[in-house]
Formats: sequence, structure tokens, C-alpha cells
Amino acid sequence: MTVTDAEPATPAVQRRKAGSGEIAYRRAGQGHPVLLLHSAGGANEWGPLQLGLVATGDLVAPDHPGFGLSDDLPEIHTVDDLVYHYLDLLDGLGLAQVDVVGLSFGGWVAAELAVHSPERVRRLVLGAAVGLRIPEAPVADLFLMNPPQLMRALFHDEALVTAALSAAPTTDQILATYRDLGALARFGWHPFLNDPKLERRLHRISAPTLVLAAGEDRLVPRAHAERYAARIPDAELRVVEDCGHALHGERPAEVTAAIVEHLGAEK
Repeated sequence: MTVTDAEPATPAVQRRKAGSGEIAYRRAGQGHPVLLLHSAGGANEWGPLQLGLVATGDLVAPDHPGFGLSDDLPEIHTVDDLVYHYLDLLDGLGLAQVDVVGLSFGGWVAAELAVHSPERVRRLVLGAAVGLRIPEAPVADLFLMNPPQLMRALFHDEALVTAALSAAPTTDQILATYRDLGALARFGWHPFLNDPKLERRLHRISAPTLVLAAGEDRLVPRAHAERYAARIPDAELRVVEDCGHALHGERPAEVTAAIVEHLGAEK
């Protein structure tokens, strides 16, 4: 699958009542519904991965509460709360069963959702997901990283690092980044980006699962993907070589093709 210059324009942002405020989401495509749960830095994003998913299904891509264009919804302050939040969203949209693609922080939420309500998830993709407690292979503390360190954790290709650091962010982009990091801290500060109970519950996941690991991930050690794949029944582990934590940012064609192939496979 190749994204071409003829792809449709980015769909308009939609807003939906949720708790004390509203959440923002984009929706496009036809076919089986796909819920895309973004990473800490992926809110309000529309790129090759989203285009690939739209080409094969009905994509629903929300911003988590407190991220991107969604309201803060302060009553939602744990990942468990996010699971119920997304179940309410699916109910409100009339979606009984969906494919779920979760990336990094969104992968944690996706795994918890599939553990809680396995009947709601037809197929599952976890990309460089956090969420597990592995003391011998801890997740790096991105809150302590300066911009060059963070970019080198996200991207393995030095050219991408240089490009990212040379692009001067606007004031709005800086404020959006700080807001997203604040929301990430709200959901994952203590314990740090993990649920100590999650690993022993992964056996409840019944959806065919693809676990993607970045070969050169400096944020989330490969042991996390390996543990997810080992604990989820019949999960497939695929390593994207020469790639940093930002899987679909560094290897968009390869990662998108792998996800689309998994979602389109016969059960």
C-alpha cells in the first residue's frame, strides 16, 4: 500500500460530549471500525498511518482527554478511567466491536481495554507499548530528557533527529507539547507508565494480536514487547529494525503495511 498525492484531505475535527466537557476526534473511511489510540505526542495527528487505516476501514481517531484538542476532563485521571471513557465512546458511536491500534501510551490503554472487554476488540495492535512493569528493563524517563535526547530516543535515523531539532517550534506547538506532557503525567506518573496488575491479566485478551517493537527503541526496551507477546495468547511479535520509538514516524510505510495486513487477515 502506498500513500499518494491524491489522498483525500484531512477530515474535519468532530466533538462529542464526554463527562464534564468534550473530546475531539476525526473519523473517515468505510468498512470495519478501527479505534486508533495515539501516543503521548500523537494527538491531532493525520499522516500515512491514518491514511492507510482509512483506506481499509472506518477509522475513529480521538484525542485522549487532556491531549490535543480534547478538553481536560479532570474526573478522568487513571488509565482505568480511560478504558471506561473509550467504552462509553464506542457505545455512543454505536460500535459494538472494533479493531484497536494503540501506540506507546495508547498501546497501554489498548491493552487494558482488551483485557477489560475482550468481546469488544476484534483485532489488536500494540506498537512500542508501555504499561508493563519490568524492573530489570524500565521505561526511560522522558520527563528528564532535553530535546536532543528525546529526539534521539524517538528516531534512530540521525537525519530525522537533525530535521526535528532544526525546525523551530511555534508558541502554540510548545504550549501543546507541555499540555500533552502534563496529561501524560496525570495518567502515568505513579506508578511510572505501568500497571503492576496488567501482565497477569493479559491472558484475557482474545483478539488476534500484533505486537510491534522498535529495533532501536531508547524509551521502551524491547523486553516490553517480548513480554506482551509472551503473555497474550497466540500474539505475533514483529520487530521493526533500524527504528526508534516513533515507529510510524520513522518507518511509516513499513509500519502502516504491517498494521493494515494484520487488520485485514482472516481470523
